[in-house]
Amino acid sequence: MKSIAALPMYDWPEMRGEVDAQWALLRDAFRKKGIDAPEALVRVNGDLPPVPGGIRDGEGKIIAPDPVTLPPDELDFHRLWLHPALLFGQTCWGPMDLGLSAHVQVVAQPSYDAYEGGQGELYSSALVMRADGGPSVSSPVDGAPLITLDLLRGKRFTFNDTGSMSGFLGLKRDLEAMGESLDLFASRSPSGGHRSSIVAIAEGRADVAAIDCESWALAQRFEPAARQVKIVGWTGRRKGLPFITARTTPDKTVAALREAVAGLG
Repeated sequence: MKSIAALPMYDWPEMRGEVDAQWALLRDAFRKKGIDAPEALVRVNGDLPPVPGGIRDGEGKIIAPDPVTLPPDELDFHRLWLHPALLFGQTCWGPMDLGLSAHVQVVAQPSYDAYEGGQGELYSSALVMRADGGPSVSSPVDGAPLITLDLLRGKRFTFNDTGSMSGFLGLKRDLEAMGESLDLFASRSPSGGHRSSIVAIAEGRADVAAIDCESWALAQRFEPAARQVKIVGWTGRRKGLPFITARTTPDKTVAALREAVAGLG
């Protein structure tokens, strides 16, 4: 089965060219290490090689259906991450904490130095609400959470999905460390994505969301609704989105992938 690669986590439509260029650098570095890296990234289920009988774990138990059973023009992240042909991909520590880590291997951690709220392999999320003319809150230098409970209490919280570290779990854990919980919000509703959360706040359908610092930077560039919201706080810094490979990728290949990524750093 030919290997596949994907970089879906920040692959906004406006970013396709930049993401493809990022992959070209990685692909060429991998090939110099003797790895047969695919020419292009996969972006939809229809790009995934079939796995007759379904995707199985190390004990032979089916953990995901054959990708050919999925809508071909969509992309199911979990099927991508679990695919036995995955040479190189990117996920979130939310799904990793919720069980994905048993089925993949971590290759490397990207740097978030280029973004406010990021430091090396650590990133944080901006807590955003509708703009009121006041200034945005800067990211704490020490990376500690900056959360004003009274500002959030009774508000409508929207999030990309409950498995997201940046959009849901990170804030949940920070609140719990403060003796609070997500119950301080009047309501909680999934938006389907960070960008959709920003739009929901701008349109008045929600009051607050946690947006990871790289997605917030992309929103500043590409999403007009971002001009109608502002930063009111920050979650604590945590490890950013890891690059992964399939559980079945040979140790020698994993080592070469790590060397190649480190060489580009």
